[in-house]
Amino acid sequence: MTTQRFNDAAQTWNTRFQEDGYLFGTEPNHYLRRQAHHWQAGERVLCVADGEGRNSVWLAQQGLSVAAFDLSEVGVRKAERLAKAANVAVDFSVADCDSRVWIDNTYDGMAAIFVQFADPPMRARLFQNMMRSLKPGGFLVLQGYTLKQLEYKTGGPPFVDHLYTPDLLQEAFAGMQMLDLLEYECDMTEGRQHHGRSALIGMLARKPMRNDAQSSSARG
Repeated sequence: MTTQRFNDAAQTWNTRFQEDGYLFGTEPNHYLRRQAHHWQAGERVLCVADGEGRNSVWLAQQGLSVAAFDLSEVGVRKAERLAKAANVAVDFSVADCDSRVWIDNTYDGMAAIFVQFADPPMRARLFQNMMRSLKPGGFLVLQGYTLKQLEYKTGGPPFVDHLYTPDLLQEAFAGMQMLDLLEYECDMTEGRQHHGRSALIGMLARKPMRNDAQSSSARG
């Protein structure tokens, strides 16, 4: 997890994750749970900046082949312990979003849950890397906070330019098929950090198959 507004991002998150227990709990994000049926057992899914591993471990429990990364070494070590306790295998690594090696057309799925540490330039790079690392036909699940979250103050960054709007996501993922883009509010109970009334947005998008893109190009 990285942001220019942290003097030392890795140290900031290492300090937060050193607290007892799991900062965001051990249960998966609710929107991810609703959308995970789009992936089939054995498919490869990457969890972006997964912190202490709650989402990657749960996806592995569903029979998926899961990789996950985070820049916090402390968070990744806790994620490894969570996976061991759940008796599942996850390919964990310590990396930030820019230094990580992104390989084209690798994953059947991508989970980006509250990756709002990224300022606009980093966010643009991250979203592009996520899209190109998806296989054609792969699904991307994203969850984040909207601007109204600044009123609730129940989690997320206190910076307007780190928050999401439907227009922002539609523009960022214009090359993908938008299957769900839902702006809503609910009471969250995801550990100590995400707790209370929250202003959220969920997105499910599919990377076009190559023949879909070719057909679209031909029609244009």
